[in-house]
Amino acid sequence: MKETGKNLKKFFESLLEEKAPGPYPSFSVFHVIKSLELIAKEGSIGRGLLSSKLETGEGATRTLVSRLKSYGLIVVSKKGCSLTEKGRKIWSEFQSLFPKKVNLDKSELSLAAFNVGVHVRGVADKVRAGLEQRDAAVIAGARGAITFVFKGGRLSLPGMSMDAARDYPIAFRQIREQFNLNENDVVVVGSAGDWIKAENGAFAAAWTLIEDDGFK
Repeated sequence: MKETGKNLKKFFESLLEEKAPGPYPSFSVFHVIKSLELIAKEGSIGRGLLSSKLETGEGATRTLVSRLKSYGLIVVSKKGCSLTEKGRKIWSEFQSLFPKKVNLDKSELSLAAFNVGVHVRGVADKVRAGLEQRDAAVIAGARGAITFVFKGGRLSLPGMSMDAARDYPIAFRQIREQFNLNENDVVVVGSAGDWIKAENGAFAAAWTLIEDDGFK
């Protein structure tokens, strides 16, 4: 799983590298991930609708679609953008590492009105006190992030609580009801003033848990 994560991270971030000729991309790795998710969900999606859902400008979306196409992840037709076999494989590998993303109600731990949880498989050993995840979420535009770790059959919040069930019962119940957790799994909850920033914050925080040389 660790090798899969490292390879996926390098692959996704390679889409952001400057290419010549062509403009430097003004989108982030989260736009790449979200675009694949939207295309996989819809089957095919037009560039205009994709731009609207990603909240990116036409130029950025055009460059993003071009990159996805050049990497063999999508095909573009009159119906819109669709995943290729390679695109479906990459998306399946991504989902094996990040199996679920959920919009959550507010709890006693919520930092803002909108909260998105992202499940990450088998990376509990990468969490220290959750500060790196919080900082990454803030850089991505969120208010912050809370990191839950499932170890020894217990849900904890490193640096905050060894027993989430006792100390934060509402948040604990949400996580246990929404996510099917295995030993050493992590759930990162990003909070923000809107859903997109909360989602970006959650993924930014989760991205720090994947081994690589850096985060873009």
